[in-house]
Amino acid sequence: MSLPHALLTALTEHPGSGSDLAGRFDRSIGYFWQATHQQIYRELARLEAAGWIEALPTEGGRGRKRRYRVLPAGRGELERWVAERQGVLPIRDELMVRLRAEAVVGPTDLIETLEQLAAQHRQKLATYQAIEARDFPHAPTARGQKLQHLVLKAGLTYESQRIAFCEDAIAILRAD
Repeated sequence: MSLPHALLTALTEHPGSGSDLAGRFDRSIGYFWQATHQQIYRELARLEAAGWIEALPTEGGRGRKRRYRVLPAGRGELERWVAERQGVLPIRDELMVRLRAEAVVGPTDLIETLEQLAAQHRQKLATYQAIEARDFPHAPTARGQKLQHLVLKAGLTYESQRIAFCEDAIAILRAD
């Protein structure tokens, strides 16, 4: 995935300024695709230069935030990108390499790292659970909401799996 498509998605959902987008990234898309505020602002300039978004007229003069909206060409690009076939993404997980290294050079202090990771995954799982309770107190009925909930459920499943994986690895390392 690319940052331009994440921004086009966010702006298609709701027009907004760069700071609006940065805040929304921190609360939603950012859980699955991260970007710094500087990256967001740079990419907004590129999207505008490409004719995919436009800045809306500012009200009140200087110091006002530039708000953006998606143009038909940007929506077309987003539709093209969504329809593009995607292959299976390769796994690049440093923890897997650390565990393999532990198998040949251990024992090491990897348990401490695994405990910290499990705690971080528990924290993120709690965040996702709170978002689910807030945003989806009832089963969604609209297609768009169902898809948004599905993405959130993927995050819930991922965090749960990572917690279980860390706990399994800790158990194996403690058994020796």
